[in-house]
Amino acid sequence: MIIKHYSDVKPGTYAGTPDGVQVREMITGLDGAPNFSLRVFDVQPGVSTPFHTHEHEHEVFILEGRGTVRTEGSQTPFKPGDSVFIAPHEKHCFVAEGNTQVRFICVVPSKKQCSL
Repeated sequence: MIIKHYSDVKPGTYAGTPDGVQVREMITGLDGAPNFSLRVFDVQPGVSTPFHTHEHEHEVFILEGRGTVRTEGSQTPFKPGDSVFIAPHEKHCFVAEGNTQVRFICVVPSKKQCSL
């Protein structure tokens, strides 16, 4: 078993990620997780993750903040406690709105580490 605290994991970014978006790789294949990676994203007010797509699905749980998930042709609001399913090849981004950051958990397949 592995337990990591959020504050003990150094934040990083992916290539193409704008200033104001950080990710903490909480549990990954490097920890021995064979199937899924659990990441925590922090998105500052007025900033969004890149509008992108990938071949794998992922699931997101909103911890704090409000904003919208933008996909091709729609913008759907989210709030703390919401869960979001992004299908494979669905172009998307998460936009932080208001005066507080958005923090969310994102789960992806371990073998498909995100590269935005």
